Amino acid sequence: MTNKELAATFQKLADLMELHGENPFKIRSYENAYRTLRSWEQPLSEMSDQEMASIKGVGKAIAEKIRELLNTGQMQTLEKYKGQTPEGVQDMLSVKGFGPKKIMAIWKEMGIESVGELLYAINENRLVELKGFGAKTQEDLRQKLTYFQSSRHQCLFAAGEQDALALQELLAGFFPGASLSTTGALRRRSNILESLDFLLAIEPQEAARLQGCDFLQEVSIKEGRVEARFGDNHRLVIIYWCHPEDFGSKLFRYTAHPDFLQAFVQRYEGIDFKHAATEQAVFDKAGLPYVEPELREQDWALNLAAAGRLPQLIEPTDIKGVVHAHSTYSDGGASLRDMALHSQALGYEYLVITDHSKSAFYANGLKPERVLEQWEEIATLNRELAPFHIFKGIESDILADGSLDYEEALLQGFDLIIASIHSNLRMDEEKATQRLFRAIENPYTRILGHPTGRLLLSRPGYPIDHARVIDACAAHGVAIELNANPYRLDLDWTWIPYALEQGVQIAINPDAHSKAGIADIRYGVYSARKGGLSAQQCLNALSLDGFKNWLAK
Repeated sequence: MTNKELAATFQKLADLMELHGENPFKIRSYENAYRTLRSWEQPLSEMSDQEMASIKGVGKAIAEKIRELLNTGQMQTLEKYKGQTPEGVQDMLSVKGFGPKKIMAIWKEMGIESVGELLYAINENRLVELKGFGAKTQEDLRQKLTYFQSSRHQCLFAAGEQDALALQELLAGFFPGASLSTTGALRRRSNILESLDFLLAIEPQEAARLQGCDFLQEVSIKEGRVEARFGDNHRLVIIYWCHPEDFGSKLFRYTAHPDFLQAFVQRYEGIDFKHAATEQAVFDKAGLPYVEPELREQDWALNLAAAGRLPQLIEPTDIKGVVHAHSTYSDGGASLRDMALHSQALGYEYLVITDHSKSAFYANGLKPERVLEQWEEIATLNRELAPFHIFKGIESDILADGSLDYEEALLQGFDLIIASIHSNLRMDEEKATQRLFRAIENPYTRILGHPTGRLLLSRPGYPIDHARVIDACAAHGVAIELNANPYRLDLDWTWIPYALEQGVQIAINPDAHSKAGIADIRYGVYSARKGGLSAQQCLNALSLDGFKNWLAK
């Protein structure tokens, strides 16, 4: 089990214990363990019991539970509480923003034990009878539950990718020598996946062999494909098969989004694209340059290809600097020095450290005196690590009125300010848009951070008028962040073409809260490629000198 998986186990235990009204001090200790372990750098599986117990916020008892999880994959204490809690009630704990206290009231006082029952009760307007559940709260909960139900069988690309790589290796071993590729949304590197899709070049009778393989479950063979489940996460898998001489044609067909495929077929009606062994042969027949899989979503990419104006898409290796990272000064898991040394070791030329500002009390936001303390350390490290450079940044909370944290005298001292909304998220579109306008117009804002505040599969973003926000960024010379954390990927890639038309630069930022989090940059690059981003239009693809010049403008 990874550190994050172990941490999540303690959060679930804390939630279940709170649901059952257990000792609040024990609950708090498990919540503290969750916060500590999720950002702990060294794999807990490589540590001794004594080393784990010495971690602040862990101790002997929790270390014993960690060892139990590592050895058996289970924790008896957690299993006890799971056994006392209906599965549907446990599902409710997965709904973002719906806490144990409210769930307990619904369960104990109304006898509701599933998300479906709860939605029915809301539609019947029954929750208003409960203390703490007014009409507004009831409607907010209805929206959260609907979102939860619609997304529960999906997964983030980052999560599905790990299972897909493992399955691809198993399939390659099961059918040695056969042409094999990912396809569908997985190959297009979509933000969210509903299934893991593959294409195999095999004879039809060979597909029946998958019925008895030991790495797939619930295998169902249908016309031209196999559906199954894979791994501990029970991912839905779809495996298409075809004759080797049709591999290119089928790969093209199963990779493209229906919108792109329909536009392609209509544009080249009458051309036979069957029996192409490679995808390149398909594009050759159409007289088009090769269109990268990530761009095969909408017809605009096809139009660019036909006009000979396809962009050279950005690659992870094009990123020269780590912009938007947190350290132990606020809520990060590694020191400023360690974040800088790790960025340097990965080959980056610079780091923009952007800990949380003072209003983010929940994230140990920096009060002015701690900002000055960090600046002193940055100056020391820059002398030591040159030519690698650390820029003095902050992720400033956009306050309710659109203003930034800190007085102007302190704002002037930062090299770069990322302005982000973290609080008061219940806004209508006009209010949210106006709030962003005021932050964008602030002369100290250089990057607009995660514009909608969304958490994929957990929380939809607050509504904004994207076009007007992008226009405002263009007018004020503000770059827009594509937050590369797999849970955010915000700005959504569908708005990148419009941002590029308006001359707005995109910064692909990891929002790293640990050294390992820096690697999330690649997920941001994957999403940016879907919007047609090239290195020339990406802010942190600039060299150190180029980035300094941009800051100086």
